[in-house]
Amino acid sequence: MRDAGFHQRFSNYASWVSRHFSDHLLKPSLKSPARFSLVLFFSLFLLAGAFLSTRLLDSNRAGGNFRGSNNTSQIPKMPLRRRQVEFPLDCTPFNNVKGGVCPASYPTNWTLEEDPNHPEPVTCPDYFRWIHEDLRPWTRTGITRATMEAGQRTANFRLAIVNGKAYVKTYRKSFQTRDTFTVWGILQLLRRYPGKVPDLELMFDCVDWPVILTSHFNGPNGPAPPPLFRYCGDDSTLDIVFPDWSFWGWPEINIKPWEPLLKDLIEGNKKIPWKSREPYAYWKGNPEVAETRKDLLKCNVSDQKDWNARVFAQDWMKESQQGYKQSDLAKQCVHKYKIYIEGSAWSVSEKYILACDSITLLVKPRYYDFFTRGLMPRSIKFAVDWGNSHQQKAQAIGKAAASFIQEELKMEYVYDYMFHLLTQYSKLLTFKPSIPPDAIELCSEAMACPAQGLTQEFMTESLVKSPAETSPCTLPPPYDPASLLFVHSTKQSSIKQVEQWETTKSKQP
Repeated sequence: MRDAGFHQRFSNYASWVSRHFSDHLLKPSLKSPARFSLVLFFSLFLLAGAFLSTRLLDSNRAGGNFRGSNNTSQIPKMPLRRRQVEFPLDCTPFNNVKGGVCPASYPTNWTLEEDPNHPEPVTCPDYFRWIHEDLRPWTRTGITRATMEAGQRTANFRLAIVNGKAYVKTYRKSFQTRDTFTVWGILQLLRRYPGKVPDLELMFDCVDWPVILTSHFNGPNGPAPPPLFRYCGDDSTLDIVFPDWSFWGWPEINIKPWEPLLKDLIEGNKKIPWKSREPYAYWKGNPEVAETRKDLLKCNVSDQKDWNARVFAQDWMKESQQGYKQSDLAKQCVHKYKIYIEGSAWSVSEKYILACDSITLLVKPRYYDFFTRGLMPRSIKFAVDWGNSHQQKAQAIGKAAASFIQEELKMEYVYDYMFHLLTQYSKLLTFKPSIPPDAIELCSEAMACPAQGLTQEFMTESLVKSPAETSPCTLPPPYDPASLLFVHSTKQSSIKQVEQWETTKSKQP
């Protein structure tokens, strides 16, 4: 590492696991509706919960519906439909025709048949609460058209949804197919809940790094921040976090859409029992995108030191030439511990790593995505040492984290997160959404029918063929201020405790 006292710090993914280990939890003095999570920390567990962005502590809770008739304060209840109707792709308008017209066969409104025996929608996973926090900067003022359009400075595209149809105006092409599959995912949302997504306009930035700095919009007389959507955020920015493109596939590196890939990962978990796996922390990725990743490679085993890590550089160019034989994610659940480390910003690899029922160790992260904001620091060597000497507890923690991904990050919840985020966002608009000049109407046929290769394959594989048979899950209420303050202080004290412990350990012979 950079010096003898330098250790990469890792954190154990904690969300959802607390329900399995209530006898080990340190009980908080604070009573709140927020679920708190279990974190591996030295030889005890600490409550974690969702990570608090410091900008949220002093925010006002006030909110309102600024658009009136086009929005409702409650999600409409849609009971079960007894007979599912499928709407496959209709590529006829696009056969040998450049610029075909989107077919009118798919409904833009959908009413489910009433079934009195159908239960009420389930409550969404706890991470949906962060929707309220991400939109909090605009709850008092609303979002004007000028405020929304200010996000054009860095946006890749502008999206308008009007009467259930999507219109896109592209400002600049994104890296690879990020913009393509992000828009594709939104189109699938419209197919899943036709007529239920309200009219809206938004700006979307497909670059990794969040750019809406909180410091530029502080103070009572400060300007309103642009509501810019992207894939990740951090504590110093106000960007609105949205599910990333890879949920619908990443053709450039042969990563399948999330739904079939998750099935592969579940099957891959079964091939090698946890107790039979290699007792090391494993990572494989591109080290050239971040200095922290280059440092991580120094933690590999050597003649002088064994950090209990097995880390490898990934050459994607070579992999593509060899048919991605060494990068099958479903075949990488073979170590007891897996490492997540950010790249130039947040990395899409997080969900793939967490899906293995190995203990996930995370290098102290700066960025967060939409589903995980409860990350606690942990030293790689001491975390592996602890797990190897407490194998039953370690195995259970790994399985609980994998269960969280498998059960609470299913595609139906990804779509529901998108639905609730866009619905709540639309309520803040103070203007009537309209189709932007030069925007083009997009539908699934317009994107998938002309596509080729893996792009077409992944679009076909991730196509929503039918409207949902159930309502979206019920959005949980916001975190109360006391809960947010509690998890923030808990995280900070945990970081200090780990640093002090590592310092003590490094001085020992």
